[in-house]
Amino acid sequence: MISPSDVLQKNLKMVHGCPMVYAFAHNWERIEQFRSRPDDIVIATYPKSGELCSLTDAGTTWISEILDMVLNDGDVEKCKRDVITAKVPMLEMAVPGMRMSGIEQLEKNPSPRLIKTHLPIDLLPKSFWENNCKMIYLARNAKDVAVSFYHFDLMNNFQPFPGTWEEYLEKFMTGDVAYGSWFNHVKGWWKKKEEHPILFLYYEDMKENPKEEIKKITRFLEKNLNDEILDKIIHHTSFEVMKDNPLVNYTHLPTAILDHSKSPFMRKGITGDWKNYFTVAQNEKFDALYKKEISGTTLQFRTEI
Repeated sequence: MISPSDVLQKNLKMVHGCPMVYAFAHNWERIEQFRSRPDDIVIATYPKSGELCSLTDAGTTWISEILDMVLNDGDVEKCKRDVITAKVPMLEMAVPGMRMSGIEQLEKNPSPRLIKTHLPIDLLPKSFWENNCKMIYLARNAKDVAVSFYHFDLMNNFQPFPGTWEEYLEKFMTGDVAYGSWFNHVKGWWKKKEEHPILFLYYEDMKENPKEEIKKITRFLEKNLNDEILDKIIHHTSFEVMKDNPLVNYTHLPTAILDHSKSPFMRKGITGDWKNYFTVAQNEKFDALYKKEISGTTLQFRTEI
């Protein structure tokens, strides 16, 4: 019988060519065989594309709470019904020996279900495509993602210890991190939206003009919410409110998994923090890789706002 201690801080495990969190990779068939419902709504991000994680991340948590509020017409009390990990389960989340399976929670949740994932396009269960489920992808600039992912891995015991920032950045650039290459992840989801109902959003746009981006979400989900409700959603899902909300800031998870003393789950939620970490040489090397990888796409990321 596998216990939680058997999977914490273990090296990543390859799943169909993608480095995966060791705990999540156990019994991968459960992911491949997952049965979606036609009205499921998928929230997809690369880890820390808002404030990171691969267990969960604040950017994903932010848009998850926004979507929950949109579906509940801005009713704050309804949105307080449970912790975020129950309201918006993470599809691939599983910890052997602990009652924490995302799939088990999803099977209990009523429709329409909100389903969070960090999976790259190729690893998403086929039933989502077969059911033509709506999906929202939140993308964040790679430099802030790298910094946020690094800090998350310092406190996230699901991941192997990240080492120094210099060591970690090298691994990030080569895709030797959980969920693989940021470049491949973003490009895969960007291309897929040509043939599937995917709303592709940028974290930086969400930070700069949340009302406009939430309007895009409401239109995509065919909801009609007035300005008063939109303003309520913006306030309830602001970084300042959410970081003190125990239902969404992940303080409900045991310290053995997320050690908030090493780095808070909701760290800063700002754009441009990468400037405090990247050296000039690191930035030049990263820019050269970015240019090579993103050329040929119409993706437009901003590294500051």
